[in-house]
Amino acid sequence: MFWIVAIVLIVLFLGSAIKILREYERGVIFRLGRVIKTKGPGLIILIPVIDKMVKVSLRLVTMDVPSQDVITRDNVSVKVNAVVYFRVMDPTKATIEVENYLFATSQLAQTTLRSVCGQVELDELLSEREKINTQLQNILDHHTDPWGIKVTTVEVKHIDLPQEMQRAMARQAEAERERRAKVINAEGEYQAANRLAQAAGIIQKYPEALQLRYLQTLREIASESSSTTLFPLPIDLLTPFIKKKGGEE
Repeated sequence: MFWIVAIVLIVLFLGSAIKILREYERGVIFRLGRVIKTKGPGLIILIPVIDKMVKVSLRLVTMDVPSQDVITRDNVSVKVNAVVYFRVMDPTKATIEVENYLFATSQLAQTTLRSVCGQVELDELLSEREKINTQLQNILDHHTDPWGIKVTTVEVKHIDLPQEMQRAMARQAEAERERRAKVINAEGEYQAANRLAQAAGIIQKYPEALQLRYLQTLREIASESSSTTLFPLPIDLLTPFIKKKGGEE
């Protein structure tokens, strides 16, 4: 009976004294309530009852920031959500400086997202996401540095606009397309008018060009499959007859 009790006590002792940490884990060792060191990975031997170990993962954490109600600087109400990537760089600080670094980082990310998005206008929020992502990352990294946490990336995932704002933006985009079409059409008319003016100058300088153009037009008319063809007659051909008739009178 004694040996059985001794074996059980030895097993319990070894179970509480020997710990194995994975490659991505570190153990913060508390001895009588005081931090002595951070150990790991591998085999860790603790003094039962006296030592206590807190495991901390060093892997990259992907945290989804819930959708936040934001009022932009131009008084537009939107919903914005994001994702934060961070990792623990100092396990000791992450254990003793903050009670729950995951919850604390999540709350800080939510308040920072509302604050930063509320300082910009809607157009800037939609068109300059990279700038906003960088600003969010810098603010979060600055505030989480005392906790031993490094925020590597912050990405704004989705911006939910009200229905009336979506319709207004659609009308604005359509008006912009119509404006561009009118500008292109006006530019084409302007270029055509310049070409016609240049052609008129050439014809005025070389009258024979008008006759050549006339013959070309006749050939184009003759190639058409129409039942009736009208041939314009140059006024120069009728001038001698007009003068003769005037002299007889």
